[in-house]
Amino acid sequence: MSAEGPNSSGSGDVPTVLVKDSQGLQLLCFLEQLIPLDGHDYALLTPVDTPVCLVRIAADEDGEDEVIEELDGAEAILSVADVVLQEHDLTLVRSAVTLTVSGELDEPDLDELEDELEGEDGEEDDSDLYEMLIQFRSGDQEYGLYIPLDPFFVVARLEDGVGVLVEDEEFERIQPRIEAELDERESDG
Repeated sequence: MSAEGPNSSGSGDVPTVLVKDSQGLQLLCFLEQLIPLDGHDYALLTPVDTPVCLVRIAADEDGEDEVIEELDGAEAILSVADVVLQEHDLTLVRSAVTLTVSGELDEPDLDELEDELEGEDGEEDDSDLYEMLIQFRSGDQEYGLYIPLDPFFVVARLEDGVGVLVEDEEFERIQPRIEAELDERESDG
């Protein structure tokens, strides 16, 4: 890591780190926690732009909506999402780790969301973990971009001031140690 550390754009601002994945995609993130392990600095980060996921909406009410994890074949669908988002002065960004949306989004009303999460029977279901941003049609299928309501964290290893996304085996190896360190910090604080 450079002597400067992560970028900070002024006094009192949260530092930002540019994260790169193995395909060379980038994601600008806020630095939440810095955790030294095995001679490396690992960072717990949250995206600057709003993370979203692409969902194929079930054709009938009994069907299950499906989160599309693999986006390699989805460019035609994402192009339609681009056009719909532009109508709202938003931009879809194909970032490392996740799709993100940049632009001014209305913040969700947390009290309203808590009431919705509890629902009539007091139980949560998967649809309550996301808020729909937009819904659109591509071909003969309905899709939506959804914002996860739980915080979206990214783990990166800092190298020369740049975050390298921690993936696969390295993530499996260090995730429990990072969680233990964060739990320890929380109990000490």
